[in-house]
Amino acid sequence: MTQPSLAQELESALRDPDPGARQLALAQLEDLSDPELIHPLIAAVRDEDPTVRALALGHLEDLGDPRAVPAIIGALEDEETHVREAAAATLREIRGSEAAPYLIDAVRHEQPFVRTSVIVALRELRDPRALAHLEGALEDPAPEVRREAVLSLAYLRRPESAPALRARLRDPDAQVRQVAIGALDALHASGGALDTPGAPTLAEDFAELLSDPDWRVRVEAAIVLGRSAHGLAAPHLRSALDDSAWQVRKESALALGRLRAASAAPDLIRLLGSDLPDLRKAAAQALGELRAAPAEAPLHRLLGDADVEVRKAASRALDAIRTGAGRHETFARD
Repeated sequence: MTQPSLAQELESALRDPDPGARQLALAQLEDLSDPELIHPLIAAVRDEDPTVRALALGHLEDLGDPRAVPAIIGALEDEETHVREAAAATLREIRGSEAAPYLIDAVRHEQPFVRTSVIVALRELRDPRALAHLEGALEDPAPEVRREAVLSLAYLRRPESAPALRARLRDPDAQVRQVAIGALDALHASGGALDTPGAPTLAEDFAELLSDPDWRVRVEAAIVLGRSAHGLAAPHLRSALDDSAWQVRKESALALGRLRAASAAPDLIRLLGSDLPDLRKAAAQALGELRAAPAEAPLHRLLGDADVEVRKAASRALDAIRTGAGRHETFARD
């Protein structure tokens, strides 16, 4: 008589009327080498006991078999939060082009959580068939879905997605606008040609966002503009040194330093007198990058600052100014 396979043993154990016994059978399952285990595990995803469903999903995550995708997508609608989260985690680990059609079909699912989860899975799959569907998800009515679509396109770094991503810079949701800035910056950093002759440049779009109503968007715009090396950036960043949010003032100061915007030195010297240590530190750091000789006296006063990080920044800035005198190259185009 032949010995039952591991899959057959599991199937038998999962028919036990005691949910504790079914849980134990899955908890003790260690050897996943039998490809036929996929069948009892898929069946267990529909078990009446939520712990059994979650355990089965954990094993399917380890298997990463695309045959399980329809069952996992179904589990994204589970009534139990921990089961839905287990299904989402499992879906991210599925590999193989066979999974793509199932995931693409679910991009239009009625539940936002399902749509968000399959978008993340498509990102990990890197299947070119998904690109148009990810771009289509940028118009989704749910902001969390649009955010995940932006992040997925940023991860894939396909320059042809730039026009669709630029449209999200004006999304009604602030977090979508914020991640769109980062996504476009990533595309630009990867070498994509994102500007169109005769149209506003990407730097101009970012500069406009320094007036965004949400301070987090303004912070992201300031950070990215500091990497742009674009002549347009410095005047806008100088204006942002008066922003109502101190975080924007800080990132604008640091950005001006990175851009070597020499004309910003007077504004940055003024910022050395801020009540906020973070702003004093950022201004000192930027002035050091500028090798701004007029800042020596106010920086010297900061050597006695109550904040140790401000003192360190002032000391480093003074060293940079004194050692870099006569060798400073001005990169600003303002």
